[in-house]
Amino acid sequence: MSKPTLLCEIVASVQAKRERRKEARPSELLAAALELFVEKGFAGTRAEEIAKRAGVSKGTLFLYFGSKDELFKAVVRENISGRFPEWHAKLDSFEGSTAELVQLFMRQWWSDVGATPISAICKLMMSEASNFPELASFYQQEVITPASVLVTRILERGIARKEVKPINMKYGVYTMLAPMLFLATWRHSFGTCCEPSEQLDPEEYIATISETVLFGLSR
Repeated sequence: MSKPTLLCEIVASVQAKRERRKEARPSELLAAALELFVEKGFAGTRAEEIAKRAGVSKGTLFLYFGSKDELFKAVVRENISGRFPEWHAKLDSFEGSTAELVQLFMRQWWSDVGATPISAICKLMMSEASNFPELASFYQQEVITPASVLVTRILERGIARKEVKPINMKYGVYTMLAPMLFLATWRHSFGTCCEPSEQLDPEEYIATISETVLFGLSR
């Protein structure tokens, strides 16, 4: 192989690696941001810390995300709100009973969100929402409202099948949402420091809560 050909191949290889690295940067920044939001909260996290953890400059961070607020929104869309189409598709194709459906969705939420680092964002928003009303409004639109729509569909399906009694839907959705939010909040608060004997077992918790919810909703 001639030297010019070898040099061209080396240059092409370096350029390809740089392109792959460039394509990976947004996901690396999102991962670093999530880690720091979990560790320090939104207010306590600085943009330069996120850039440093992702191995880039602060200027590079702002090439991809215009502000720390935009980065936070991207983290939420990537890990939570982007999952709603998949969850609705599962609901559309499900053929079992309401009892099976409630248990499925509680376990699915725990697997996709609750048992992952992103669940700390639920706790973060509850503690910092009043200080960042614009982000609170975003979270309401991207997470809380879509979650309410999804749960409403589950309950309305149960009512139509005469497996669930008619309820005040505005507040009825929280019979399913509130227990799961509590479990996520516990995981990132008391769950980090309480004795092993006092820890909540997610599987047992979901089994008990789903049974309790269903008993309250059943006709």
